[in-house]
Amino acid sequence: MNTFVELRKIRCYAHHGISEQERKVGNDFEIYIKVKYPFFEAMETDDLNTTLNYATLYEIIYREMSVPSRLLEHVAGRIVRAIQTEFPLSEGGILRISKQRPPISGDIEGASVIVEW
Repeated sequence: MNTFVELRKIRCYAHHGISEQERKVGNDFEIYIKVKYPFFEAMETDDLNTTLNYATLYEIIYREMSVPSRLLEHVAGRIVRAIQTEFPLSEGGILRISKQRPPISGDIEGASVIVEW
């Protein structure tokens, strides 16, 4: 049996981008995260200390999104490292960070980086 904690459609405003203007003005972002975590004990005990606290997961994402970066890949790396540090029992996951209005001329809904670890 595999067990996961998932947060969908986390929305935040942050200052990431290659250009100085992007980092100054900011943009809307949407984040998806799914972390594999062995919470079998929590299934039996109803004890928060035996699972991955999704409120803490949310705080990690917001904290790392608040630090301006040129590349979304860099932000994603920081988020993954922070999750692995905070939740050493985590066994991998999927993270998607999407910039809602990338500076691309054309009709585009967003641009994303996806990390599977």
